[in-house]
Amino acid sequence: MTTLANTPKPPYYCVVFTSRLSNDTDGYAAMGERMEALAATQPGFLGIESAREELGITVSYWQSLDAIKAWKQNAEHLNAQAKGKTRWYSEFALRISKVERDYFM
Repeated sequence: MTTLANTPKPPYYCVVFTSRLSNDTDGYAAMGERMEALAATQPGFLGIESAREELGITVSYWQSLDAIKAWKQNAEHLNAQAKGKTRWYSEFALRISKVERDYFM
């Protein structure tokens, strides 16, 4: 069972990645696991939540916009992004937001 990310008191940032897979998903699951492990080693990473059915939604949490920018420029992550664009995704959207408030139960 996946748990909710244990984020700090706001403000912090989230990257919301929404996607629909193509028919070519060879290597996708392994790359996803690798990217999650790699992101967890990045300065400023706070956590991740992900779900995939017909539509996949992954939300990663970060301390700052600079931390998000550094993650976007990570060489291994750039390689995964390229494969996603050319092979794994039929469509995707990426949104970056500042979290002002959060509530947990």
